[in-house]
Amino acid sequence: MFTGIITNTAKVERIGRKSKVEGRRSRGLSLEGGRLFVRPKTKFSKIKIGESIAVNGCCLTVVSYKNNVLEFDVSDETMRKTALSNFQKGTRVNLERAMMAADRFGGHFVLGHVDGVGKVTSIKCHPGSVEYKISYPKKFSKLLIEKGSVTVDGISLTVCDLKNSSFNLYIIPHTIKETHLADFKKGDAVNLEFDVLGKYVAQMVPVKKSR
Repeated sequence: MFTGIITNTAKVERIGRKSKVEGRRSRGLSLEGGRLFVRPKTKFSKIKIGESIAVNGCCLTVVSYKNNVLEFDVSDETMRKTALSNFQKGTRVNLERAMMAADRFGGHFVLGHVDGVGKVTSIKCHPGSVEYKISYPKKFSKLLIEKGSVTVDGISLTVCDLKNSSFNLYIIPHTIKETHLADFKKGDAVNLEFDVLGKYVAQMVPVKKSR
């Protein structure tokens, strides 16, 4: 379980396949899955092998942590459903360790299970904030509400100006400083996770109507 409050960033150190099996590849990382190596900006303490860390909102399992380099297995399912296939050496990513029971709950319930991929369609600067317009697959429209929560590349953010296939984000300087949002460019793919509470409500509504 995560909260969408980014605690560290990292740069992709290396990406590679887990085996010599040849397959369709995207920017160096096999779509059959592989290994991801990232170097955190701030060194983590007491990392345990097997613990979960969200990388751009994807819950991944730590398989090694040596010389301040985190190593993760990446499954073929993760490659199909997320924007991780766009990673290249030097790509900056958001990191969040799984929350502890005694932690403050600063964002919203985030599972680290990416629902789909969106796209940055425009970026505009305003006094005190930067506006990012994000397009998303229309099939997820029932899971979004105006001023509700959405996770974009692992960041808990507020939905604004909601449309049938897009929404806006108004990002304050602190969030831009603490995350990778300053790296966004028009056309960039982003991982989206919609509010889990909304998913349960959407699942339950048809049942109620049938009674």
